[in-house]
Amino acid sequence: MLRAIQDSLLSVLYPQVCRVCGGTVERSDDGVACGECWAGTRILTGSEMLCMKCGAYLNESAKSFAVSCHKCDGHSYDKAAAVGIYEKALAASIIHLKNTPFVANRLRRGLLTAFQRSGFDDTTRAIAVPLSAKRRVERGYNQAEILAGIVAKGTGIRLDCQSLSRKLHTPMHRIGMDEKARELTVHKAFEVTRPKLIEGQNILLIDDVFTSGATASYCAKVLKKHGAAKVNVLTLARAVLS
Repeated sequence: MLRAIQDSLLSVLYPQVCRVCGGTVERSDDGVACGECWAGTRILTGSEMLCMKCGAYLNESAKSFAVSCHKCDGHSYDKAAAVGIYEKALAASIIHLKNTPFVANRLRRGLLTAFQRSGFDDTTRAIAVPLSAKRRVERGYNQAEILAGIVAKGTGIRLDCQSLSRKLHTPMHRIGMDEKARELTVHKAFEVTRPKLIEGQNILLIDDVFTSGATASYCAKVLKKHGAAKVNVLTLARAVLS
């Protein structure tokens, strides 16, 4: 009841414009997108056909057997999962997160639901994909660390924001970049700074968007080089690449 009253006052006194359609956001839980745009955004439920490793969206209906896109065969992580597809409300929310360190309740719930659905229960340490020192100063925070904190708090998993760092400042990835360009920007960009805390751990690597998987793969590669037993990946969104 209290939340309904707050939402009613919000829509009247401080109307929030939907970042997708330009309409009105009537519920504070929805963040920067309206309920209608959220309804039109593909949130993954486990009933879709996804690549068994990288989580690439292959079809709206799942098969009774595991399928692979094979584009991720050489990637170093074990499995990747996401809340939904990078589109509409989810895309708008992620763009907003890159500029404002705020995660709406709808996204928080979605992130924890995706974790539970993905079978990452054996995780022992949650690590955010790090920003370079230059980009962190420019932005003022790392959005992946905010997401990792939400997962850690909601699951009781240990949060580790110090053991993995980005030693090279690299160009920001864009959805339109091809796979080779993405790989070149992250090649040898990451390092483990506390290897004793990584050895034998089942790592959950957390970021906002999974595109080609190059960043996640190179992070996983360096973590496994220093003894990580497993590296799974969890993101808010999964880009659909041609």
